[in-house]
Amino acid sequence: QVQLVESGGGLVQAGGSLRLSCAASGRTFSSYFMGWFRQAPGKEREFVAWISGSGLTTQYGNSVKGRFTISRDNAKNTVYLQMNSLEPEDTAVYYCAVRIRSHGSYSSTGGYDYWGQGTQVTVSS
Repeated sequence: QVQLVESGGGLVQAGGSLRLSCAASGRTFSSYFMGWFRQAPGKEREFVAWISGSGLTTQYGNSVKGRFTISRDNAKNTVYLQMNSLEPEDTAVYYCAVRIRSHGSYSSTGGYDYWGQGTQVTVSS
């Protein structure tokens, strides 16, 4: 059974940094695209970043481009999201997801098959 567990969230001041981790189990994930999304209260879940199975290709949402970096360590079945220059608008629950089947867009929630439980990130002004 596929399981994704996020960690690393917390409270940080504006301008600070956090690194989120997503540990995957149940499969060998080096073949699969993985993504990070976030959801703020009262808003839809928003695309943050995705990374290819090899880690050579990445893409970012416009609101995080230049500040966030997605990476992966396939030996550890773990995906990371390094978040720098955090802003209060980055406050949300952050979710990682894995794309097992080829369907939907890489930057939409419908393009992913399994999700973690989320980790809260709060940025104070």
